[in-house]
Amino acid sequence: MKKILFQESRNGPLNESQEDDEDSEHATSMTRKMDSLDSNHSIPSMSVSTGSQSSSVNSMQEVMDDMSPDLSLMQSYSCTFDSTSSLVPKKDHAFIRDEADHRDPRPELRPTPSVQSQALHYRSRERFATIKSASLVTRQIHEHEQENELREQMSGYKRMRRQHQKQLIALENKLKAEMDEHRLKLQKEVETHANNASIELEKLSKRQIVGMDKEAKLAAADERRFQQQIIAQQKKDLTSFLESQKKQYKICKEKIKEEMNEDHSTPKKEKQERISKHKENLQHTQAEEEAQLLSQQRLYYEKNCRLFKRKIMIKRHEVEQQHIREELNKKRTQKEMEHAMLIRHDESTRELEYRQLHMLQKLRMDLIRLQHQTELENQLEYNKRRERELHRKHVMELRQQPKNLKVMEMQIKKQFQDTCKVQTKQYKALKNHQLEVSPKCEHKTILKSLKDEQTRKLAILAEQYEQSINEMMASQALRLDEAQEAECQALRQQLQQEMELLNAYQSKIKMQTEAQHERELQKLEQRVSLRRAHLEQKIEEELAALQKERSERIKHLFERQEREIETFDMESLRMGFGNLVTLEYPKEDYR
Repeated sequence: MKKILFQESRNGPLNESQEDDEDSEHATSMTRKMDSLDSNHSIPSMSVSTGSQSSSVNSMQEVMDDMSPDLSLMQSYSCTFDSTSSLVPKKDHAFIRDEADHRDPRPELRPTPSVQSQALHYRSRERFATIKSASLVTRQIHEHEQENELREQMSGYKRMRRQHQKQLIALENKLKAEMDEHRLKLQKEVETHANNASIELEKLSKRQIVGMDKEAKLAAADERRFQQQIIAQQKKDLTSFLESQKKQYKICKEKIKEEMNEDHSTPKKEKQERISKHKENLQHTQAEEEAQLLSQQRLYYEKNCRLFKRKIMIKRHEVEQQHIREELNKKRTQKEMEHAMLIRHDESTRELEYRQLHMLQKLRMDLIRLQHQTELENQLEYNKRRERELHRKHVMELRQQPKNLKVMEMQIKKQFQDTCKVQTKQYKALKNHQLEVSPKCEHKTILKSLKDEQTRKLAILAEQYEQSINEMMASQALRLDEAQEAECQALRQQLQQEMELLNAYQSKIKMQTEAQHERELQKLEQRVSLRRAHLEQKIEEELAALQKERSERIKHLFERQEREIETFDMESLRMGFGNLVTLEYPKEDYR
């Protein structure tokens, strides 16, 4: 109460002369307050020295230069423009802020709302911005540092995701190139095997042709030699036969002569005729025997030559059978080698596909694990930053609370002062009324009682307002503690929910990746099994086709050889050689 009365005494005693001239003095004080308001805002801002103004501008320019690289990275975000624009002094907001900072805390020196609106309109029209304080610049720099830290964290996360994507694409391209190279190598190996097989078959065919020509030449030479042997033997037989005929002719001639010489009764002429006729018969008989021998020799020669040709033909057939058996066996061996090579290629391709799939899935899981670790670290860092910001906010609120309480206390005091003035006016009116209606001798008693009553009521009112101030301070402190505790609890719940959402999201991504890997593995197994089944079916079809070709070629060969033997035998029958020995062919050995 003493402080309040002392403040009122500074403003001026509540005497009658002041109260009578209150209206005129109020207008004069309003004019003085308006002048002091202009002097508090316009004059200091206009009277700033050139050196201090240039240093402040230079410091702000340095801050802008330091933050320009980070600001250029986030041009796509509107919040950056808002935060960047907050660095530039805005005239209207700066004026309002400066008006609030430079407002005189004394309630009797504050301008009226009409005066404030006029000054605000004047300041807005002049568009003049005051220089920001160092605390405001520091707070803005701190906010931008936090934004830059968050932006750098997000850009680092995006950069990591792009790097992971590049690593996966690079590995896929590498594995694809490796698979293409592997398939090209296998294709070249198959082509080389096919070319070598073709070359080997061509060499075998040429070798067989050369062998057949050689066998034909040897058979022709053997036939000529055989014919020469028969002819030589027949000539020798014919010579010995002619010599034996000559000897027999001489013996028969001598015998006839002896018989004729013993028969003396037969005339000589008749004897000569009988001897001549006997010679003729003997010569005729010898000629017939010679002709028969020549015919038998010719028949023997032709028959043996025919038999020899048949043997040569059978031998040629055997060689042909051997050649076709050798060719078919060669083809079968080559086909088996080709099939073994294809099976080996399929197994190597399967191993390479499984190895590549394992490498790709391992890299993907490693990158996802690294990404999840980074996300958790970023989330934890984000949680710490939110907690630090909330703690800083609470510290600022605690620091700002005395000022707010002081303002509220000043408002309560202003209300108390206004109430005191009203009561003073009421007591003054009551005093004048009682003085007018009461005799002059009672004026002193009335003034004392009124003064005591006024003092008592003002004391009660001061006690009430003091109690109101204490309750307000206690409730504001309790409300601030509860609000801060509620904010902490809400932040913890929010961060916990975000962490749970992140864990759920990461678990979902991990499960989806594992399911994708399982599908890829199943798809690869199906593709490998299907390819192996097609390969086995192809091998069976090629072996069946090769066996069919083998049977058909052997069948055609035997049919042709049988036709040749039948034709040869029919021709032999027409030539009169019906007793030629037919040879049976071991057909089952070559089929």
